[in-house]
Amino acid sequence: MSAHLDQLYQQVILDHNKSPRNFILLDRPTHQAHGHNPLCGDDYVLELKIEDGIITEVGINGAGCAISKASASIMGTLLKGNPVDESLQLKECFLSLVTQDDVSADCRSKLGKLAIFEGVKKFPVRVKCAALIWRAFEAAIASPVQAEVRVSTE
Repeated sequence: MSAHLDQLYQQVILDHNKSPRNFILLDRPTHQAHGHNPLCGDDYVLELKIEDGIITEVGINGAGCAISKASASIMGTLLKGNPVDESLQLKECFLSLVTQDDVSADCRSKLGKLAIFEGVKKFPVRVKCAALIWRAFEAAIASPVQAEVRVSTE
């Protein structure tokens, strides 16, 4: 990672850690999942309201390290107002970014500010921190609210 990108990464992580976006509880979410990383203690509940295939609201509740919190915060800002199918594509691109060396140009164009997380793949334990909320998103989409869905990094 270049020195400039590394500095931007640190600034964005610190900003979203200090002032996370969408860290609220939703009234009557349509989709929900609980993500937990037992290795480092990251623990989040993700709530979504989806209407006509569009994610209209995102609520996140919980706590974790700066990387998991920043990933959750940025994810929430990017998903809100977007179609579910496009959001699932973004999830796949993000997970590729943090786990694979070869990321398609198409994915890179979709990632926008999420590209700052690319350096996380150098630290396998931190990959789980960055990916946790995205795995919770995947689980939430797969099962509308009936009972709480739990996911774990282990």
